[in-house]
Amino acid sequence: MENMQRAVKTVLNSYVKFEGRSGRPEYWWYVLAYFIVIAVLSVLGNVIGIFTLVANLIALALLIPNIAVGVRRFHDIGKSGWWLLIGLIPLLGWIAIIYFAAQPSVGPNEHGEGPQPLAA
Repeated sequence: MENMQRAVKTVLNSYVKFEGRSGRPEYWWYVLAYFIVIAVLSVLGNVIGIFTLVANLIALALLIPNIAVGVRRFHDIGKSGWWLLIGLIPLLGWIAIIYFAAQPSVGPNEHGEGPQPLAA
């Protein structure tokens, strides 16, 4: 749980930072937290009603951080952030993004020395 909190804090503190690198733990902990929040609010929205609007507003508010952490994750494996656009291809694009995001970090590359460990 502590790693998830650190990852979310790190990603949100780097709200619009598209340069640099994000390691696998930071990326995947953040994605997990994001999906948990959206899923819970969506379920509550189906039961109560207002939470669907809240879930949509949160998803919209986190659109830029989601893109930024994805770009930094692609930088970490030595790819351009533009590769994130492959997700626009139905189904196959998402499979490709999951595949790339699961790849291990590469050593120093044109995007920096390496991902920083999750800040305390």
